[in-house]
Amino acid sequence: MPHVVTQSCCSDGSCVFACPVNCIHPTPDEPDFLTAEMLHIDPAACVDCGACVSACPVDAIAPQSRLRPDQQIFVPINAAYYADDDATMRPWLAPVTPAPVVTDRGLRVAIVGSGPAAMYAADELLTQPGVRVNIFDRLPVPYGLVRSGVAPDHPKTKRVTELFDTIAGQEGLEFYLNVEVGRDISHRELLDHHHAVIYAYGAATDRPLNIPGADLPGSSSATEFVAWVNGHPDYRDWSVDLSHRRAVIIGNGNVALDVARILTADPDSLATTDISDVALAALRNSRVEEVVIVGRRGPAQSAFTLPELIGLSTYPDATVTLSGGDRELVAAAVSGADGDLAAKLEVLSTMAAAAEPGRRAINLRYLLSPTEVLGSSSVTGVRFVENAIDPATGTISATDRLVDLDAGLVLRSIGYRGRALPGVPFDPDRAVVPNVGGRALDRVGGVPETGVYAVGWIKRGPSGFIGTNKSCSQETVGALVDDFNRGVLAAPRVGDSHLGALIAGRVGDRIDRHGWQRIDRSERARGLGVRGRVKYLTAAELVAAAERDRPRGKGRSGLVDRLMTAGR
Repeated sequence: MPHVVTQSCCSDGSCVFACPVNCIHPTPDEPDFLTAEMLHIDPAACVDCGACVSACPVDAIAPQSRLRPDQQIFVPINAAYYADDDATMRPWLAPVTPAPVVTDRGLRVAIVGSGPAAMYAADELLTQPGVRVNIFDRLPVPYGLVRSGVAPDHPKTKRVTELFDTIAGQEGLEFYLNVEVGRDISHRELLDHHHAVIYAYGAATDRPLNIPGADLPGSSSATEFVAWVNGHPDYRDWSVDLSHRRAVIIGNGNVALDVARILTADPDSLATTDISDVALAALRNSRVEEVVIVGRRGPAQSAFTLPELIGLSTYPDATVTLSGGDRELVAAAVSGADGDLAAKLEVLSTMAAAAEPGRRAINLRYLLSPTEVLGSSSVTGVRFVENAIDPATGTISATDRLVDLDAGLVLRSIGYRGRALPGVPFDPDRAVVPNVGGRALDRVGGVPETGVYAVGWIKRGPSGFIGTNKSCSQETVGALVDDFNRGVLAAPRVGDSHLGALIAGRVGDRIDRHGWQRIDRSERARGLGVRGRVKYLTAAELVAAAERDRPRGKGRSGLVDRLMTAGR
């Protein structure tokens, strides 16, 4: 019985290299890997050995015989990928990218950011003895969007943090959490203390919605909503109005689907997740009955992935609807579609035509572009212009027809942008660190900036999935190690021990690797075995948890001393 990849695939390729018969594709060296929405297992070639199951960091692979009813749809999807495939054209085994070899011990690297790209890069570097990696993050906790950007009802996806914990436990890695590069330590100082600096801080800024009314209270970003739900310390006191029956999400990517699910979920089902207690309390009192997800293009151009759409189609807490005109668009787009797109359109065609009375609804709308957020003192709705689509090219054009939707909450989900850091090269047009193969350039079209590298979204823009950062990191680290071996990188001007003293003199509440481990244990313990963890929601709480049970001889931070004194 063959194994099947299900909707929680992270696409990091670990299963590809674990498979002894090369039956999982696309592989990282195949052209469609970076754009693939998921990986597929060839049912004819699979030998049912289970190696891929052990390798998968997010528990996304299972034997066909053990699939739940809502996962059965992945059986024909996996098989369809190979329907017209010529197996003889594929290599017998996917080539394994060799780990970069450091020819001289003592390589010291700083990584700015602690999300998936940073952790995969650290893992690549730490395959070699004598390499030291210092990871900096302005937040008191690591792992970036895996902790604060993955929806709470996707616990399998969050399991990739177990892999990151293993990486973080390796000899030679240290965390400098609660330390902001550009404020607490400069780019130049990082280079003084390391052979190289890898920038891996992602693209955390939302693209703006440049229409009238976009700044009204009640109009915000889906990213902020997800951060609030996930207990991001910057959003502990974020305000969201859930008193209106309808919310509108502009944009139809995976984050939009995440937000729609959370807004319509049974709070009791969320109560078993790691959702913020503050957000859970607000959702229990929510009056939202309908969430409208709006895309400016047609169904064939939907930004969400097939696996996430399948998950939404079997969502138990709300009816997913598609109106008559949009159903006609789906039917028209089916002709000529193949692969994952054909499967996506087929799933869309199964959506309900109307909501069930007394049941929450998620309504998918197409060919609408927002022109104005309506309201005076707060949001009361959104005005859209209807678009027409050319069936031959997929291009859209505005019509003269307007559509108004009443709403008390409007969330934009239209993409992300990176931001500049002081002293670090930056391309304002693409919102990335300009680079070639991960080597940063001093300016767009310029020459390499010695010792400076980029990985993840700040390298390539906001594309791909969690696991895409693995192959991205291999490229960047390979370039870094090659430069080190060729003697291109300058040796650190000061010793590693000086770094700790420098940071201690500027940041009284820095959290190291052991501090993060104490936070992690404490949050898990707070879950009482019912929830994966109960998160601390403020920086002060996180710092206090990091200091709790610190071994004797390790001084407490200034903030903890102040908190303890205030509590007496």
